[in-house]
Amino acid sequence: MAGSRRGPRERMVFSAAQLIRRDGVAATGMRDVAAHAEAPRGSLQHYFPGGKEQLVNEAVAWAGRYAGNRIARFLAEQDRPTPSGLFAAMVRQWTDEYGTSGFDRGCPVAAATVDCAAAGTSTREAAAAAFVAWRAPLAAALTDLGVPAERADSLATVMISALEGAILLARAERDVAPLTTVARELGPLLDAAVRPPA
Repeated sequence: MAGSRRGPRERMVFSAAQLIRRDGVAATGMRDVAAHAEAPRGSLQHYFPGGKEQLVNEAVAWAGRYAGNRIARFLAEQDRPTPSGLFAAMVRQWTDEYGTSGFDRGCPVAAATVDCAAAGTSTREAAAAAFVAWRAPLAAALTDLGVPAERADSLATVMISALEGAILLARAERDVAPLTTVARELGPLLDAAVRPPA
């Protein structure tokens, strides 16, 4: 169920993101989204006059904002936040999901990126913007943790790239080992980037 506290439009965007992360863009149909969101099919045209491409782009944008907003939550859960602890929390979100729900879902932004040749230029642009919406707060968090500003964006890119790659490997292998491996191997590099106190 998409969640009863959301309005029909928000439920459809959320449902599209959930279906894209499971099935990809090409296999996600508008009728499937309406059914998943428990919304009338006629409301799709009302809320998304640009059709499937508009809905996909809004779902991708939602996913980027969601990932970016999670950064503050991950930091708040740590007694003594560190870059490695932040990355471990990002990874744990996926290892927990795969441990309880199986390996049939990935990142909707990555799925849209893979399918963007079929989905159109605007979807590629939406995916790029979604990654920025994730990377910017991650880089800001790294800076707050003591990573020099000139390295924070690069390390945020490395963290997202490593996580996305590990998600793909974990799904292919049906095993969380790639996720735990990137957390273990990348953690010391991230902590080493923290500028020592003057």
